[in-house]
Amino acid sequence: MYRNLSVHQKQVVWAWAFLAIPIIFYAVIRFYPTANAMLISLQDWNLLGDRVWAGWENYDKLWNDPIFWKVFRNTFAYLLIGTPISLLVSFAIAYHLDKLRFMHGFLRMLYFLPFMTSAVAMAWVWRWFYQPVPIGLFNNFLSTLGIAQIEFLRSTTLALPAILAPAVWAGLGFQVIIFMAGLRAIPRSYYEAARIDGVSGWTVLWEITIPLLKPTIVFIVVFSSIGFLRIFDQVFNMTTGDPGGPLNSTKPLVLMIYQSAFTDFDMGYAAAQTVVLFLVLLIVSLVQLRILQDR
Repeated sequence: MYRNLSVHQKQVVWAWAFLAIPIIFYAVIRFYPTANAMLISLQDWNLLGDRVWAGWENYDKLWNDPIFWKVFRNTFAYLLIGTPISLLVSFAIAYHLDKLRFMHGFLRMLYFLPFMTSAVAMAWVWRWFYQPVPIGLFNNFLSTLGIAQIEFLRSTTLALPAILAPAVWAGLGFQVIIFMAGLRAIPRSYYEAARIDGVSGWTVLWEITIPLLKPTIVFIVVFSSIGFLRIFDQVFNMTTGDPGGPLNSTKPLVLMIYQSAFTDFDMGYAAAQTVVLFLVLLIVSLVQLRILQDR
């Protein structure tokens, strides 16, 4: 049968054959687990026994769980604080690094290095920074200034910013590289025309650079937003003695899902939380598409 096909038909067959590989991959690795999680969220299951149909009980439990709403607020605190800080800091670094010629490649490598390093290793290093005297780097520095030591990871108000700091720092390198690629893509003719017309540096920044960087900014905002919504490594490793921090002050939704599934063995409840996280991430993606359409 294949021999009787025309050249064009054979090309179509081979095209679909190669397209079938990623389609099957996403169906097995992505779509099936997602659909299965939605099904499990409507059931009671402890990983060992049979699945029992529970209907909307897990979602009702979620709605009336004060810990879930605390965790939900924490998750959006990571998003709403971390995303603008990482955006502004990475843009400032990329903007000035783009103008630098001396040791440009070496400095760019230094900024990108944290992104390549294991998140677990970095979390433990930062945890050491926050330890009390005489171990912690920050508290030792404060003691030399005569300032009382701070319980960074044991404070209900400071624990979340203390964990957010290494999360922002770890992602700066990738964002700096993306920003620099966007800056290099802007035609030099715009800047030359602005220089000839005597336009100030601030005007060039606000009227030329930032508007032309909008696609790059949209990508970084959405990428970093998804990262902060899924934050886990820093929280889990920096609060191992008390996962989620004091009074769940640092616990994100991903950590709650992990504990519900593999500590409490309540897979149905964990799946319901996963569906909520999936919907949040989906909304973020739809916002990205809307912004790109407005462009």
